Amino acid sequence: MGKIQFLPLGIIAFPLTLGAQRYLQHAIAPGTPIASAVRLAMHGEIKLKGWYAFKAEEVICWGRGFVWRASVRVGWTFIRGGDGFVDGTGAMRWKLFGAIPIVSASGDDITRSAAGRVNIESIWLPSALYTTDGVWTGSDDTHFRGRFSAHGEPADISYAVDAEGRLRSVGMPRWGNPGNGPFQYVACGGTVEAERSFGGYTIPTRMRVGWHFGTDRFESEGEFFRVTIDDAVFR
Repeated sequence: MGKIQFLPLGIIAFPLTLGAQRYLQHAIAPGTPIASAVRLAMHGEIKLKGWYAFKAEEVICWGRGFVWRASVRVGWTFIRGGDGFVDGTGAMRWKLFGAIPIVSASGDDITRSAAGRVNIESIWLPSALYTTDGVWTGSDDTHFRGRFSAHGEPADISYAVDAEGRLRSVGMPRWGNPGNGPFQYVACGGTVEAERSFGGYTIPTRMRVGWHFGTDRFESEGEFFRVTIDDAVFR
C-alpha cells in the first residue's frame, strides 16, 4: 500500500490550487497509508416530516460505492433501512419494525442521486480526492472547486477552508427531487461544525446538510440531515 507524501506548501506536488493543497495536507497526515475505503459510525437527526434521532453505520468504498444503514426512532417505534450505491446501482429500502416495507425505491434517478452522494462524501475519504483525476480551480486561497467524474456521475464540488486547511463547507449540484418535485440538479451541501482525526485522517465530524445549500431556502426547507461522526476506520 502506498503512502501519502506532500511537498512543502507553495510547491505544487500535483495540479491543485493552494487552497486544495492546504485542505489535503490538513486532512491527510504525511506518511498515512492511502485508504480506498472507510467505515463510519454516526448518530444525529434526520428530517422526515419532523426531526427524528438516528444511529447509523456507513461504508464508503471508492471503487464500488457506499452503503448506509440506519435505525430511526419515530415515537415509540423504529424505522430501519438505508440507502446504497453499489457497482453502479442505487437503491433505498426502509421498513417499519425492521420487517414491514414502507419505502422501496430504485431506478435511474435514484442511482444518479446516490452516485452524487458518493462523490460529495469524499470529504470522509479524502484520499479519494488525492487519487482521482480532475480539474481544480480556486478564486482565492480558501475557496476552490474540484471537477471530476466518478461512479457514472459528474462532480463539480465547491469547498471552503480556513487558512489552515480546515474544511468549513462543501457543496455541489446533485441530482435529486427535494419536496417530491421533478428530478433535476439542485444545490446540495453542508457546513462543518467540528472535526476529528482518525488514523492519520482528519475529517468533518459534525455537519448540517441539505438541499438548496448556499441559499435562503437551506435554513427554511432544505436542511434534512444533522450528523455527528463517532468513529472512522480507514482501509
